[in-house]
Order: sequence, then C-alpha cells, then structure tokens
Amino acid sequence: AAIRDVGRVKDIPLTDVDRIAKMIPAIPGKPITIPEALETVPALKEACDESPYLRELVDTAAKLEGVVRNAGTHAAGVIITDKLITDYVPLHRPTGGNLEENPIGSVTQFEMQILDDQGLLKVDFLGLSTLTVMARACKLIQERHGVDLDINSIPVDDPETFELLGRGDVLGVFQVEGVGMRRYLMDMKPRELANVIAMVALYRPGPMEFIPTYINRMHGNEKVSYPHPTLAKIFEETYGIPVYQEQIMFAAMELAGYSASEADSLRKAISKKKAKALGRHREKFILGAVEKGVEKATAVAVFDDWENFARYGFNKAHAADYGVIAVQTAYLKAHYALEYMTALLSVFKQDTDRVAIYVADCRRMAIDVLPPDINTSELDFAAQVNADGQAAIRFGLGAIKNVGHGPVQAILDARNEGGEFISLEDFARRTDLRMVGKRALESLIRVGALDHLASRIAMLEALDRIIAISSGYFRASEVGQLSFFGEATGVSDSLDIPKTLSNVPRRRLLAWEKELLGIYVSDHPLSPYLEELTKIVTHFSAELEETQQDQIVRVAGEITQIRPYQTRGGKAMGFVTLEDLQGQIELVIFTRVWKDAVRRLELDSIVVAEGKIDRDRGTPKILVDKISEEFKAFEARPMPVAQARPVRQDPDQNPPIERADQQPGNLAPSIDQPLQAAVQDEKPPLPIADAADEKPPLPRAGVADEIPAAFSETFEFSGYPARSNEPVTHSRLLAEVSDEIPVVSISTVNIGDDHTESEPKIITLMLDATGDRTRDALRMRRVHGLLNSYPGTDRFAFLLFEASHRYLLEFPSSSTGYCAELHAQLVELVGEHRIRIETLRYQ
Repeated sequence: AAIRDVGRVKDIPLTDVDRIAKMIPAIPGKPITIPEALETVPALKEACDESPYLRELVDTAAKLEGVVRNAGTHAAGVIITDKLITDYVPLHRPTGGNLEENPIGSVTQFEMQILDDQGLLKVDFLGLSTLTVMARACKLIQERHGVDLDINSIPVDDPETFELLGRGDVLGVFQVEGVGMRRYLMDMKPRELANVIAMVALYRPGPMEFIPTYINRMHGNEKVSYPHPTLAKIFEETYGIPVYQEQIMFAAMELAGYSASEADSLRKAISKKKAKALGRHREKFILGAVEKGVEKATAVAVFDDWENFARYGFNKAHAADYGVIAVQTAYLKAHYALEYMTALLSVFKQDTDRVAIYVADCRRMAIDVLPPDINTSELDFAAQVNADGQAAIRFGLGAIKNVGHGPVQAILDARNEGGEFISLEDFARRTDLRMVGKRALESLIRVGALDHLASRIAMLEALDRIIAISSGYFRASEVGQLSFFGEATGVSDSLDIPKTLSNVPRRRLLAWEKELLGIYVSDHPLSPYLEELTKIVTHFSAELEETQQDQIVRVAGEITQIRPYQTRGGKAMGFVTLEDLQGQIELVIFTRVWKDAVRRLELDSIVVAEGKIDRDRGTPKILVDKISEEFKAFEARPMPVAQARPVRQDPDQNPPIERADQQPGNLAPSIDQPLQAAVQDEKPPLPIADAADEKPPLPRAGVADEIPAAFSETFEFSGYPARSNEPVTHSRLLAEVSDEIPVVSISTVNIGDDHTESEPKIITLMLDATGDRTRDALRMRRVHGLLNSYPGTDRFAFLLFEASHRYLLEFPSSSTGYCAELHAQLVELVGEHRIRIETLRYQ
C-alpha cells in the first residue's frame, strides 16, 4: 500500500509501481518490510540501483510503512456485548460513502486486536451469493419434483457427488471451480467430506506445498508418520499433516496437559506471531510434555514445527463451513443440474463472462439454453419444457444488457394481466413503452425477444413510431380520452409495419446476441461450417479434457481474442482464444508459426488449428504447429489418438510461465483468462519481472539515449508521424535545434541561486519519444509541474523528437523562476545535456 500511494502522488507510471509492489513478497502470517525486501529480493534491489526514481519511490514508501493510512471498517465483524457497548468501547461514525444510505450507524474506535484483548465477542457475518443460488435451486426442485431440500437437509455423503468432484465437473460449484483447485480434486478423487474440507484449508499460499503429500498419503502412495504416538489420533484425519488450528489446540492438551483456554491462548500466540507469548508457551509446553513422559528433544521439535505452522494454519470451523457448502452445491449439480444451473445463471445474470461459461457448461451437459422471448421469458433465467417435451433453460430478460428491472417488470405486468402478446400492435397497446424506454426496447429487438411479432430490421426501422403509438395510447388513457383510440368509437390507430426488402445479415444478428447477451444463443458462427469441420477436427473444446499430454489434436473455432507477446529474447509470439459450440480453446503460438500467421489472424474469423496438448498448467492448451482459415489446408483424415513427443525447449520460444519462487511482472497475457475473468479463484501466472518489463528504462542523469519524452491529452500536438527508416542521432538533432526557435537570441546564461534575474530566460527541454504515450504523459506532467512550482518570469518550452520529426511545444500562459535548485532537479529528470538555457530577447 505504501508503494502504491507514493507512486500515485509522484505520478510514477502505474506499470512501474505495480511491478515494484509485486516484487515485495506477501506471505500470510509472515509479513516482510520494505527494507527486508531490499535485502532479500535481488530483482527489487537491481531495479532501485538502475533507476533513481524507483529508488526514491521505495525509500519514501519505507518511511511511510507502518503509519496508519486510514480508518477502515471491518467487512463483516460485529461486536456483541451484554451491556451498552459504550460501557466498553468508544464509538464513531462510519468513514467514507454516503452516511445517510449507510446501514451501519456506528463503528468502534478500537481496532480488532484491542477488542480481542478486552475479551469482547466478535462475530463475522459473511454474505454468500452461493446461499441464494442454493435457495433458488431448492425452490425449483420442490416445484418441479416435489422434493423438499434446504441447506440443512442436502446430503454431504452422496457417492455421486464425490464422483462429480473427482472428475473435475466443478463449474458453478462453490469454492472449487478454479483451474488449480479442479486439477487437485481430479488428482485427489475425494471420497468423503473431510477430504474436501482439507482441500479448502490447504488450497492457499503456503500450505499448497502439502497438497501432493496429502493426496499421496490418502491413496497409500506415501507412508504416514507422526512426531509422537499421542498425536496419531489428532492428525489421523489429515494423514499426519497439521492443517487446522484446532489440531494444535487438541495436541497441546494431550501432549502437554494444557487446558482448553490455555490451548486457545497458544493458538492465538502462534497465529499472531506474538513473540513474548510464544516464549512463555514454549517453556510451559516443553515442561508439561516432559512431565507427561515425552522426551524433551521431541517436545522442542514439535513446538518448533508449530511455530512454522503459523503461516499456513487454518481455522477448521471456517474450512468446514465452506467445505460443506461445496459438497452441497456439487450434490445439487449432480442430481438436479437443470434447476441448479437455472438458479446459478439467475444469480449471476449481470456477469456476462460467467453467464457465457455456465451456458457452455449447460450445453456440455445436454441442457438447452433458449433465447429470450417476451412471451415466455421471466426476469431471471427460468426452467421450461420445450415443444418436444425436453426440459430447457429460458434466457432471462434481466440478463440482456441495457434492459433493467423496470422495463422488464412493465412487460411482465402487461403479460400477466392480458396473456401472451399476439402482435406488435397488441404489445404496444398493452405495454407502456414509456416505462420500457427506447434503448431497452431496441436491445430486446436486437436479441430476438420480439421475433414472433415482426422482423428485427422492420421493428428497428419503426422503433420511434412504435414508442409514439404506445405513449399516445397510455397518455389518452390517463386523461380519459381512450375512446378516441377505439374503445367506444371503433376508431383505432393501427400499427402497420412496412415490409422491408432487406434482411439483417445472419452474422450481424449473431453479433447483436454476442454484444447484448455475452453469448450466441439462437445459432453459432460455426454452424454453417459444422459438417465440413467435423470431417477435419479431432476434438471440440469439451473433449479436450480427455486428452493426454503432448497428444496431437486439431480444433476449430471463432477467434474471440488475440494477445501478442514478446519473449525475453525479443521474439514475437502470441496467445489466441477460440470459441466453438461447446466452449473456449486456448492456443499458444510460438515464434515460428506466429510470424506467418499474425498477418492473417483477425477477430471473429474462423480458423482451424493443429498442435499438441499442454496440460502442465491446468486447463488443456494447444501448442500450435499449424493454423489457417483455409479448411482445405487440412486433410480430412483422423489425427493420431496419442503421439507423445518431446516439447522443444527453446528458451526464447517458451511462453513466460512463472514458477512458485519467481516474482510476477506486469505484461503477461493470461492463458486462463476466460475462466479466471469469471471465477477469480486463482490468479493466472505472470512472467518474472525482468522478462515482463520490456519498456525502456526511465532516464539516468546525462544519458540522453534513455530519455523518454512525454505526450498527453493535456499537452496535445499534431501527433506521431510515421516512423522513418533513417536512423536519427541525437547529435544531429541537437545541431538543428536553433532553427526551431526564431523568437530568441541565444547567449550564455549563468544560473543564479535565487529566482529573480535581470533578464528573463527561456528554458528549452529536449525530450525523445518512447512510443508509450501513457508513460510519456506522466513524465511530461512531472516536468511541467516542477517548472510551474518555481514562480518567476522565465519562460519554458518542450522540444519533442519522434523519428526524424521535431515538435516545439510552447506554454505562453505558464512561467517559472529558474534557479540552481530547479536546475538540479531537472538534470536528475532529463539529463544535463538535454536542457538549453537562453536569454529571452523579444524582437
């Protein structure tokens, strides 16, 4: 936080601030200070040594570290007392936000640790959207199947549930739907609730290193051992691995004769790293253990292990709560998939990324998701029966972009009162489109919700007239003139939509669906080519889970994302996301293939890709050997089922995958982006810092070739010209500078110690463009702000260089007072040889 705050105040580019902040390790239970990070993280020290401005950033942040930044409010903590709370704790008003709308009337002035020392009861009340999903699903199950379920009666010992978890079918399952958790569950093959609870506790930074050991011991592939036989019954459920804080408490009671309250005090001392309390407990524990017949060396070793346990110990009650909900949601998905997915889509209907992923999962499970329809859709997603008698999920009107609760409710009220809409005129006369609005109605038309009333293009062309007729009808009704429209006189204002000769292209219709729903519902761009593609592809996206490492596959899909990347060696490669009828496919394209394919790859184009499977990082990805939009380039023959071959280990062509001991950078594309954007259970790996930051370094004083210039919206000029192939040297450019400043006469100027001189001066700062506009803009603001901070009558200008072009940027409304102090700061920012000081002589 200190690094980021200082970086914001000093206008340091966010990418640099983010890179430095991520270099400082964040180990739960074992915080590290900025000075300690400088000593232990070589990359951080190197960055500070190379860039003076980064050294200033880190040094300033180190001085602020530990200072109270602001008074926050605990997200879920509530203090409960037996008397008036003011008898124990001083209160104050909540900070931040609109106090009138804040449901919290007051908060404690004392922070959590002080309240704990006082012995007050603090309870955390957490709100989970998953509980809403479960409640809705249980209601649908009761309506459709007559089975009464609730959070207290959903089974947690069902074999089919654990089979679902073991095969990785966890999308939409609470707490375990991330890529990493899914991979470990597939390795574990949980057999009971305790396995899932342990996984919830272990899957965090720190204890993750014990997951393979836990799985091996669970399956009998590794021997279970205990430091002392007395501990066997306590650590048996976790195969000898200390996972829960409660295990430490019970072990202290059994091994050293602790009381329950003393054991809880030991737990707090270990988890909070209280040095004095730990010292007291060490003596007490060793003495008590020896008195109960435990060897002193064993007691010392056990206590030392427990001190290390502080950084990963987890509260079992918390893990059990989450584990139970995880198993219960898995049960609902295993036995009542339609109802559960309907509830899941309804709760997350505003998150289009999640909706897209969950709809793809529905289709994988052979559950149809029908497009929105004003005659059958509800506000949320709803379970319905198709004309062929098959159950399906109907898209909710509230999930359409630009269509809020108010417009949908106006349509539903009209439908509930008078039944289904039989024509466009019927819809306009029964629904007050003033309540719906033009934007919402247009979105409904675009996604096909009114397709049974008229063609989309005709309704869009007559949109204003439709709204005008509906508005006129309801205004007349409100003033008692409804008979004018035919109720009593038989006269009516008909709504005749003229037939249009043009049809909306199918591709545009699908684009509207993608834009407003987040997915393709009525059709898919691949559908017209499906027959041809099935002859040449070997796998669709849902089938990639069954592939083996290095298996050769061929896939096809629509390009939804292209992410270029530059390797550490300066070679270009890229990441491409495809979407087929079943989901998304991630492609990794190395330099050899990328340099030929990048010119042909375009968003929304349909391509076929061939390559080998990479399963080392969770979700299967394809390392592409061949990619083309020409289907004929691929033979219509089956690919080999499995053909393992070694992966080429070219350090310049391997994608930047971070190891656990590497520090993240800031430029890597996310290979797992589609799932991560929706679930956010596990952050995608980023490359190490020195590989990620390909930007030119900020300047060191006097090094002209490293100096970036600055461009911004505030200081706009004619823009970057096309780059010239002719190399431009600084010496040649500097020699030509005088031609660009005709209003001054050049003479030697001495810099004084104060801000006043007999003759005004003009200071010209010569800056070179880096090509990164954001970085350059921040630099220009810093230089401009520094000059403005010294009052005086001197003038200044920026001379900007881009390729073979020069731009003189003047500030007629600004002035400065040039002095030795200002000169020293400018030298540090831009270099001494990039500053020209001239006497200003007006002609």
